[in-house]
Amino acid sequence: MLPKINNILYCTDLSKNAVFAFRYAVYLAQQTGANIHILSVLEQLPNDERLTLQSYIYNQSGSTQFLEQRFSQAQIELQQRLADFWLSLPIEEQALAQKIVSCEVIEGNPTQTILEQADTLSCDLIVMGGHEKGWLQALLGNVAREVLKDSRIPTLIVPQPKE
Repeated sequence: MLPKINNILYCTDLSKNAVFAFRYAVYLAQQTGANIHILSVLEQLPNDERLTLQSYIYNQSGSTQFLEQRFSQAQIELQQRLADFWLSLPIEEQALAQKIVSCEVIEGNPTQTILEQADTLSCDLIVMGGHEKGWLQALLGNVAREVLKDSRIPTLIVPQPKE
């Protein structure tokens, strides 16, 4: 008999594949009765890169608000995507939105942050999207590979759909 799934950590980078992976998290929550914790990790910039970027942005726009607004923009985008997702479902399935018990945007090392949050939230399963092959996607796909390699709980990597 498989262990009971009570908490699912759904990790999103807000890419196109994120909604596809989220469908799996919602389906699994529906089937198991589990709660869903949503996590989006913003890559933490080293101090020297942060200062360089701030200087560049300030020189281009006269403001450094971009870095300060990163979290609020990510949170707004995440909330909008969730709202769009629930509206796309039939009315009888929209009640599944109650399965979401937390939704966070955190700055840090993506792999480390995902694994720490899974532990902190006592998650029984991690669900995240994979990426199609390409130089940028291969780089971003390293997070999924690293989480899969280092995770001590089951991890579902949902591949990019063909369409």
